[in-house]
Amino acid sequence: MQTPGSRLAAMRATAPLVHNITNFVAMNVMANVLIGIGASPAMVHAREEAAEFAGLAQALTVNIGTADADWAAAMEETAAVMHDAGRPWVFDPVGVAATRFRRDLSARLLELKPTVVRGNASEILTLAGLGGAARGVDAGDSVEAAEAAARALAARTGGVVAVSGPVDFVTDGTRAARVANGHPMMARITVMGCSLNGVIAAFCVDQPAFEATLAALAAYGLAGETAGQRAEGPGSFQPAFLDALYALTPEALDERARIEAAA
Repeated sequence: MQTPGSRLAAMRATAPLVHNITNFVAMNVMANVLIGIGASPAMVHAREEAAEFAGLAQALTVNIGTADADWAAAMEETAAVMHDAGRPWVFDPVGVAATRFRRDLSARLLELKPTVVRGNASEILTLAGLGGAARGVDAGDSVEAAEAAARALAARTGGVVAVSGPVDFVTDGTRAARVANGHPMMARITVMGCSLNGVIAAFCVDQPAFEATLAALAAYGLAGETAGQRAEGPGSFQPAFLDALYALTPEALDERARIEAAA
């Protein structure tokens, strides 16, 4: 039987190339997170080459945090490449409620059937057409408030939806589970969620998306728990987190993953 730890080992054995079209704030941290966990990152967003590069990648992440018109076109074109090739791609609808541009772009990207949509509760509620109390790019809703929206959105896209929060909620529209790993300090560091997208994408390569997403969330949260035990604040948390990702073993993940089925 496959376990979260065996999925971590399988991802590291493959060291998948993950193509990331992410925001300016996230690029450096996200690249280091992916290297730390055992994947290979590429940060390619120019429209002139993004779709061509996607043909080389094993997975893709799309984050609309600092998108403009050219980036938007590159996002759609690369997502189409992955969709047509049957390769996983992860969509993060950062601040989707904030502007019409973000809402329209997100609607077009959803038509390209992301393998995983990961966002905070307010973003998932907005994507599902159920409102949401977003404060810019921050959530104003609880994870529990977005669970029904997540199920509906997963049924609509045919993929997995992950709602990030103190306890993450993951569903494929039929099954659902919660992941309780994590540390409060993670909410004090910018781009922790953005970087998580790449880890989810890496785990999804050649693995079933629902189970891979759960394993990725548990691994990421467990690294946060380990870093939180060592760090004195946000500044020392960041290098401790990278060290914890690098040192995480499949055995530790199997022992300490807190994944429970949800009704």
